[in-house]
Amino acid sequence: MKKMNEPLQGNFEGIGVQFQMMDDTLLVVQPVSNGPSEKAGILAGDRIIAVNDTTIAGVKMSTEDIMKRLRGPKDSKVNLTILRRGVKDPLVFTVKRDKIPILSIDASYIIQPKIGYIRVNRFGATTAEEFQKAMKELQKQGMNDLILDLQGNGGGYLNAAIDMANEFLEQKELIVYTEGRTTKRSDFYAKGNGDFRKGRVIVLVDEYTASASEIVSGAIQDWDRGIIVGRRSFGKGLVQRPIDLPDGSMIRLTIARYYTPAGRCIQKPYEGSTDYNKDLIDRFNHGELMNADSIHFPDSLKVQTKKLQRTVYGGGGIMPDYFVPIDTTLYTDYHRNLVGKGVIIKFTMNFIEKHRKDLANKYKKFEAFSEKFVVDDEMLASCARWARKRR
Repeated sequence: MKKMNEPLQGNFEGIGVQFQMMDDTLLVVQPVSNGPSEKAGILAGDRIIAVNDTTIAGVKMSTEDIMKRLRGPKDSKVNLTILRRGVKDPLVFTVKRDKIPILSIDASYIIQPKIGYIRVNRFGATTAEEFQKAMKELQKQGMNDLILDLQGNGGGYLNAAIDMANEFLEQKELIVYTEGRTTKRSDFYAKGNGDFRKGRVIVLVDEYTASASEIVSGAIQDWDRGIIVGRRSFGKGLVQRPIDLPDGSMIRLTIARYYTPAGRCIQKPYEGSTDYNKDLIDRFNHGELMNADSIHFPDSLKVQTKKLQRTVYGGGGIMPDYFVPIDTTLYTDYHRNLVGKGVIIKFTMNFIEKHRKDLANKYKKFEAFSEKFVVDDEMLASCARWARKRR
């Protein structure tokens, strides 16, 4: 149960590294900034071969088992044996575990003069605080309008969604309400103390935007507070009550549904788990992800927005104001196969390991690397050769 809730709690206790498994060895991609591992002296590119007295490299240990050994209570200590490029003998570091933040904001920056961009990946315990901090920082840089990216955001805590929507709405404007067959209606309103109640807003959504993300999107759309751009969202709008069981597990009992301010039910209709799980596949097969004309709503699902009386649609999920088809030109089946097998990420990490010093000398800042580094034909051929050796 703790593991299930961990991504939304905003932190976990461990050593603080991002890693990738490379040929049965844990490769440190990056230590968390100011985290326990960085403080102990562990560097990007280090390979962890043992945790305390247990060898974890070359023994086909599962990632889950490795993580169990790396994580532990705050202030507990763990000895890590490291192989470092350019150093002959293994190094041993003692790392004092600590709380490691799980951030909700992937990116926040000025995308062009006076227009800010914030990407939110989840709605967790610290999301509202992170979002407010990012907003204030962008406003200091001159932001007047905002692009809020909720693509791929699967949701999270209701309170986090309410706090975010509050940033955009006026006092006593309804954000969301819940209602069930035997559960009375509960309304949640904006307090009117948000920091971004005037600027223009665009919300980016896709077929993986779900739950709490749909609450925010629906509130902004229903109050004509901003424009929704992308593809119809997932349609996950069930209120579930957690019930702890004696063995430490937990079940979630559905007790109500979420509704947008205009009365639209966020939950998509379905008959059984098979239809529910196949929904995105069916959308693709029916052409919904490619063409807005493939989406047909009966008149009974038409709803008017609260201020401008624009027509929006119920029936599950949030239908965007401006449709953007899924981009099928970026990835071929061959590319998806390589990604699925981890070939590209592993080749990339191997390339960085071999050329880390040269890359650091040539590109002093990330911006220079982003603008000038080119994946040439030789690098592509090298990737293909590398993949063939590891079939």
